[in-house]
Amino acid sequence: MKPRRYLIDSNIVIYRTSDKELLTAEVRAILKDTSNYIYVPSKCVEELIYLQQSERINVKQWRSAEDIIGYIIEELSYVIKCVTVDHMKELARLPVFPKHKDPTDRIIIAQAVNERIPLISSDEKFHDYKRSGLEFIYNKR
Repeated sequence: MKPRRYLIDSNIVIYRTSDKELLTAEVRAILKDTSNYIYVPSKCVEELIYLQQSERINVKQWRSAEDIIGYIIEELSYVIKCVTVDHMKELARLPVFPKHKDPTDRIIIAQAVNERIPLISSDEKFHDYKRSGLEFIYNKR
């Protein structure tokens, strides 16, 4: 089977690190397949650092916010994908939905659409962006 590329949302990183039971069987299989390329958007890393520093999350593997980056790269073997100008242009083309205005979510959706990479998230609001070309894998908890 040909390896695939996937972009994962912050909540998937947290669940993969702290409680795999919150991942669906499909998502666990994708993340377990070492032939797949798993990318974590830099905006998600930024969000995870903020959540750790503000004590809104408590992941035992991350003693400090600095641990998050190393854990993603070294322990999970995922690649951090930075935002590019093309991603921002895609963001400018995305519609704004009344029930979903989160800027972090919107830039990672733009990354996924622009690069044609399936996005994995537990956020059901992402379904709306399928009309804009998003390939979405919903981790329904």
